[in-house]
Amino acid sequence: MKAFIIKRYGRNNRLHPADMPEPDVRDDDVLVQVHAAGVNLLDAKIRNGEFKLILPYGLPLILGNDVAGVVIKTGAKVSRFKPGDEVYARPDKGRIGTFAEFISMNEKDVSLKPESISMEEAASLPLVGLTAWQALVEKAGLKKGQKVFIQAGSGGVGTFAIQLAKHLGATVAASTSAANADWVRRLGADIVIDYKRDDVEKILSDYDVVLHSQDGKTMEKSMRILKKGGTLVSISGPPDSDFAKEIGASWLVASIMRILSFGAKRKARQCNVNFSFLFMRANGEQLKRIASLVDSGAIRPVVDKVFAFDAANDALDYVEAGRAKGKVVIKVK
Repeated sequence: MKAFIIKRYGRNNRLHPADMPEPDVRDDDVLVQVHAAGVNLLDAKIRNGEFKLILPYGLPLILGNDVAGVVIKTGAKVSRFKPGDEVYARPDKGRIGTFAEFISMNEKDVSLKPESISMEEAASLPLVGLTAWQALVEKAGLKKGQKVFIQAGSGGVGTFAIQLAKHLGATVAASTSAANADWVRRLGADIVIDYKRDDVEKILSDYDVVLHSQDGKTMEKSMRILKKGGTLVSISGPPDSDFAKEIGASWLVASIMRILSFGAKRKARQCNVNFSFLFMRANGEQLKRIASLVDSGAIRPVVDKVFAFDAANDALDYVEAGRAKGKVVIKVK
């Protein structure tokens, strides 16, 4: 099958087109013909080698963490899907590889795709949708009437998180550039922060939740806008000891994560708030709930640009440059 691979880690390394073996189908797996694949900043970070410590992939590696396509084969123990089903998924972190014509995934990580949208739109959703769901619903327990600050509101996670938070009944503040302010308001943001000009501490206070995706300086400011007992969920680091336990990290790796997160944990204690790191995990049941929200009209996909399969490097460059409003997708079939 045709795929795009990395042969070695490095920021300046390009994806290489390659002819790779079709993936094996285990008893609990579905083999999916890829119609479209979402492109994420995570893909660039994996290529650059930023996750070698916690995601020790073997090389060569097929990149890609979002998929929409059609089931063409099922394993002996699969009960939820059949050939011909249109599905979408974020593969488990150990089985990525959606920049390819086929991918095999455990059925528990897969869901029927929303019926009301295209394959390209469906491929834009899994990673950002699961990230927003696990941050706001699972970790933060966001409830109706609470207030949440979502950083990078015009990005892939931000555009989904704004809509999800509004569906949950929260008051939503979001940061973005002045050029995107009106657009972010239309997504549902009640308050828009110009990250280049505004001082968030002078505008926001007594917030219940922050979805953090920026740098350390922004994290400290965001902790200070939280009410006592509020929660900051970070998707940009630093990884903490709870995450080390979640992935079964070695003593050495767990110690490194404890050191990396020491400053953030200390600042959270000083502000009387909670700090939590999130590295999103695959979850087909949550994708099923997200599909229902999409088909009901509560959430709509935001796709900035669709690239041809042969232009996978251009798509990754576009995402890494930070120019995308919403998600970028590669059309495979």
